[in-house]
Amino acid sequence: MNTFKKSVTLAVILLLTGLYSCAPGKYTATGQAAPEEIAGTFTLILHGGRYSEDVENVAVLDKEGDRYFFEILASEYDYTVMKNISAGEALERAEKFVGSHRAFRQSVLRRISDKEGITIGYELRPLYHLTEFGNSDILVTSYRITDNKVIAVIRLKQELEHREPFLFRGR
Repeated sequence: MNTFKKSVTLAVILLLTGLYSCAPGKYTATGQAAPEEIAGTFTLILHGGRYSEDVENVAVLDKEGDRYFFEILASEYDYTVMKNISAGEALERAEKFVGSHRAFRQSVLRRISDKEGITIGYELRPLYHLTEFGNSDILVTSYRITDNKVIAVIRLKQELEHREPFLFRGR
C-alpha cells in the first residue's frame, strides 16, 4: 500500500512537471498605471471597433525600441496597428477608441510587464455601466511572452459570450 502511494505521488509530480514544461511561454503581469508615466514612442494596437455595439474595444500601447513586439491573437480585421505614435497622441487615440460604445463609463490604464517587472507596454480598457451588462469590467485580457513576442488574447468574459444581441433583448 505504501509503495502504491509513492508511485501515485511520483506519477502526479512527473505529470505536473511535464505539463508545466510543455506550456509555451510565460504569462505577463499587469497592474495599475498612471497616464503621467507613459513616455516615448509606441505602436498603437486598437482591438475591436468592428461595429457600433462592439464592446471588445481595447487599446494596447506597445513600447517601441524594446526587445518585445505585440501580436493580437485574432483575425486581421479585428484590430488595426499604427506605428511610431508619440505617447500623448497614442493615449488620446486610445481613449477615444475605447470610449466609443454608448454604455462606456470610464477607462482603466494598466501596465504590462515582463517577467523581470520591466514595463513593455500598456493596456487601456473600458468599463461599462453596470445596468447594461451587470458588471462594469466585462473583458478578459491575457498576455503571454514567447521569446520576444507578446501574444495578446482579448475576449468577453465567459458569462457574457452568449448573450443575446441588443436588438433581440426585451426592454
